[in-house]
Amino acid sequence: MSIPAYLAVDWGTTNRRVYVIDDQGRVLATERDGQGLLATPRDAFAGDVAGLRRRFGDVTVLCAGMVGSASGWANVPYVEAPAGLDRLAARLHWIEPRRTAIVPGVAKLDAEAPDVMRGEEVQLLGAVASGAAPEGALLCQPGTHCKWARVEGGRITWFRTAMTGELFALLKRDSLLSPFLGEVIEAGEDFREGVALAQRGHALGALFGERAGVLLGMRESGQAAARVSGLLIGEDVRGQSLAQGETVYVLADPVLGGFYKAAIAEMGARAVLLSSHDAFVAGINAIWRHANDR
Repeated sequence: MSIPAYLAVDWGTTNRRVYVIDDQGRVLATERDGQGLLATPRDAFAGDVAGLRRRFGDVTVLCAGMVGSASGWANVPYVEAPAGLDRLAARLHWIEPRRTAIVPGVAKLDAEAPDVMRGEEVQLLGAVASGAAPEGALLCQPGTHCKWARVEGGRITWFRTAMTGELFALLKRDSLLSPFLGEVIEAGEDFREGVALAQRGHALGALFGERAGVLLGMRESGQAAARVSGLLIGEDVRGQSLAQGETVYVLADPVLGGFYKAAIAEMGARAVLLSSHDAFVAGINAIWRHANDR
């Protein structure tokens, strides 16, 4: 029976996923919980990792994501783009030598469009390193802060972040549209109409128009959630200026990935859905190998 070689922890803002990985890079077990950054005080990280070792094995732990942010366990300096898996491994921040390390994020030092990522870099680079996505392709990782990136020569050479998911959450919780955004969303006709609105431009005006349309009896309130979701995701996709027929590799679960796939198709391009979990495993395994070769 395989025994763990190390534990990999994808430590996000709201959730945490633990991967138990053997010396062949195979995943022996995974566990997802709500112990993300927001649920973990800074002085609790060490105890949480000790608890993971008691449960899964007394081995090295590699952490990625918001655990390395200013609000996390340690504020780990970013690696400047272009950045690859080898540079991430060389810049691991060791909390305990050869015991617990945090993968640095990546920064784009562009005066006109500065940007940062923490955690997504492992998945984006892993998708290309594993062959799931080709070099030079446009990759998309939807979420609270959607990442768009290109990987060339094994390096993240360009990326852009859109606050798409966070904007929808804010509108749903605290806006004039809040009463209309509680419905279950599907990538159907209403969603596609929202994407079409985004293609026409003037997204901010179109958002208010969704409320006005309900108040004037021109559409049902139950349509608003899908239309607003389509409008925001459509605006996100429109901003990438996709070429007709271009292929976008989307790292997401089938539901969220399905929304982006539908929006990308409406824009005349094509989406290929990839497993973000498989991409993370490929990326973190490469970092593990590089670290052990040093």
